[in-house]
Amino acid sequence: MILLEVKNLSFRYHKTGPEILKNISFNLAPNDFLAIIGPSGAGKSTLLRCINRLLEPTSGDILFDGINITNLHQRGMRDVRCRMGMIFQEFNLIERMSVIDNVLAGRLGYTSSIRSIFKMFPKSDIQKALKILDRVGLSNFVEKRPTALSGGQRQRVGIARALMQDPKLLLVDEPTSSLDPKISREVMGIIKTMSEEEGVPVLCSIHDVILALEFSNKVIGLQDGYKRLDSQTNSIENGMLDEIYAL
Repeated sequence: MILLEVKNLSFRYHKTGPEILKNISFNLAPNDFLAIIGPSGAGKSTLLRCINRLLEPTSGDILFDGINITNLHQRGMRDVRCRMGMIFQEFNLIERMSVIDNVLAGRLGYTSSIRSIFKMFPKSDIQKALKILDRVGLSNFVEKRPTALSGGQRQRVGIARALMQDPKLLLVDEPTSSLDPKISREVMGIIKTMSEEEGVPVLCSIHDVILALEFSNKVIGLQDGYKRLDSQTNSIENGMLDEIYAL
């Protein structure tokens, strides 16, 4: 079974501008942890943003859970994004809100505008948020603001917020780029554990090749907007990586 299928996807910012993504195709199964690797500027983050249509693809198709979402209207994409949890490179937390309120923001797609404005979340959502915060090791930081947290803790809030969506897919954009090696491995471990426990596949762009190989079961490699590698992780050899990074 295929949950996500990307077919011949291309993207450019302007009609006359250079192509950032060039005819990319791959698929993701429900039990996959797929890492997207490649040098800076290869198009890793752009690919993720095209998949949830924060950026509009120039051409190609994106099939998610059996539906072609490439040309869905705004309301249709709102429903799709509710099922795509996003973990951001720069955390994307609201600094003036508490940790638990940031996590509850993951339910905004399921809550009426009036209820969300006044933070009138159901008790079941609040209990769920508390349980997720405990699972990611933040049960003692529920009422703290993000400014009081370390980078690793802030990313855990981002993970918890994504899980609050009850997603069918986790899109993870460079989750360790601003973290030290020890915390980076801890954060990747949490994402991997949550993925396995929740049965949610992961599509993760990541600059750290060692972490990519450690936590993924599949890898695609981008170079200059082209897909240069598409392999099971345990089949990757050094020569394949050398080609991507032009070593």
